[in-house]
Amino acid sequence: VQLQASGGGLVQAGGSLRLSCAASGRAFSSYDMGWFRQAPGKEREFVAAISWSGSYTTYADSVKGRFTISRDNAENTVYLLMNSLKPEDTAVFYCAADRLGSRTIGVPSTIPSKYDYWGQGTLVTVSS
Repeated sequence: VQLQASGGGLVQAGGSLRLSCAASGRAFSSYDMGWFRQAPGKEREFVAAISWSGSYTTYADSVKGRFTISRDNAENTVYLLMNSLKPEDTAVFYCAADRLGSRTIGVPSTIPSKYDYWGQGTLVTVSS
């Protein structure tokens, strides 16, 4: 499985961006999908995740109410809509896939080690 993240860029504080992650292969609809980010000098952290069916989502407290994760299984793509961006959101954003997602029903994992496949990352820079 290959994941290709895109949509990053430079935006002013208060602005919006939409990240996309396109997946190869036929099993996308069985994967839970997550977005993580890593700021310079910091650990990779969880941002948002969506279950394989799209029925369940979960968010980090720092982005709740500002970011929205969604997916289109027909297009093998997961999205992250980011509104009201802040300078502290500056990071490389990664999408990831949990190939065992469809074996459970419920909120997807927030733990990076639970995810099997990772994209290359897309840089989001928020200027003040």
